[in-house]
Amino acid sequence: MNNSILINKIIKPFNKTIKIEGDKSISIRWALLASQAEGKSTSTNLLKSEDIISTLECLKKLGVNSIIRKNKCEINGVGLNGFNYKKNIILNAGNSGTLARLILGLLIHAKEKIKIIGDKSLSKRDFLRVTKPLEKFGAKFKTNNGKLPITIFGTKTPKPINYSENKGSAQCKSSVMLASLNTNGETKIKARKSRDHSELLFKYLSIPIKISKNKKFDYIKVSGKKKIKPFNYRIPSDISSSAFFIVLTILSKNSKLVIKSVNVNPSRTGIIKILKLMGADIRFKNISNYNGEKIADIHVKENKYLKAINCPPNLNTSAIDEFLIIFLVAAKAKGISTFKKLSELNQKESPRLEWGSKILNLMGIKTITTKDSIKIYGNPNLKIDKEIIIKNYLKDHRVFMTSVIASLVFGGKWTIHDRDSIKTSFPSFLKIIKDIKK
Repeated sequence: MNNSILINKIIKPFNKTIKIEGDKSISIRWALLASQAEGKSTSTNLLKSEDIISTLECLKKLGVNSIIRKNKCEINGVGLNGFNYKKNIILNAGNSGTLARLILGLLIHAKEKIKIIGDKSLSKRDFLRVTKPLEKFGAKFKTNNGKLPITIFGTKTPKPINYSENKGSAQCKSSVMLASLNTNGETKIKARKSRDHSELLFKYLSIPIKISKNKKFDYIKVSGKKKIKPFNYRIPSDISSSAFFIVLTILSKNSKLVIKSVNVNPSRTGIIKILKLMGADIRFKNISNYNGEKIADIHVKENKYLKAINCPPNLNTSAIDEFLIIFLVAAKAKGISTFKKLSELNQKESPRLEWGSKILNLMGIKTITTKDSIKIYGNPNLKIDKEIIIKNYLKDHRVFMTSVIASLVFGGKWTIHDRDSIKTSFPSFLKIIKDIKK
């Protein structure tokens, strides 16, 4: 079967309203916390991607049953420390770093050794950033030089810890928070700013949590051994997925778009702030609050006059998943855009800083790249009239989707391989593109 896509026509002007699938970060967190509740929890608008299916399959192997019916998912939670630990359990996290890192936090008390594996891309990613703090709780790990496969040996008496998280990684912070649920006493976390979905869910579930903040760090205290009641949750739409259509609109002639009911949590809206600095016309309307999460309709228009920026590094953590698509806007902006302190980009599904530069170079855009920065020499008149082939990118869904957007707005003849990569996070991406083009 041909797993590539050919695009050789620029998209026509459009004026559309769309709805995006559920937020991946929240979908995974909801499932993991629902597994720890005592009884049946239900979600609506759960993202039905491979990452979420992997989450439900891993929970099933631990004795947690789930059912998906149309737009609802039910999970029958087994309570804190209620997993059924059989011998020689192997949990396959697939492509999901969020799942692999967060579920380790729930396994620090495993009564049998458990092995975590993943696909080729996930097996190249660093897990020492999670196993080192989890060892402080009393668990032990056998790793492949800090990478998957990982075997965890639980402890009968996990103890609370003090943990300093310096990378701005919500996955590391959340893994420690989940581990703290099963400890007697108070775990203290000093974390560099990152998305705060776990904290908001803990508050919503009345898990004992205290949070104080300054400009750079959040200080989090979690007291463990509090029973979790079953809960129902409506997953808001994913801003990371919405970002591709925001940029498609900004770069498409005479176009307008409304994206309904998107999670615009301030810890996730770095992309909006960055694009506005570049001159983009993006507005939030119908703003509401859902269990601490800020929800809004996003209204966006084409912008003919985009300007280069020196991107403030303090916006990096709240836009870390969107930089590939931001780079496309910089390619069309007038002047030289600079993005610094982005080494974390190369810790994703693929070395994204390298791939961002490579895609731009193939498009005819000059870049200067270091291990943690990129300069992009924008061309407001950029039009592509050559053939471009995108392949061998470790099936990183964001490389695929960024390439599709580039082909639709800049022209050229693009062959983009591994279209199935979107199944990990955004299965309906190409369908929505098709609907916008109608």
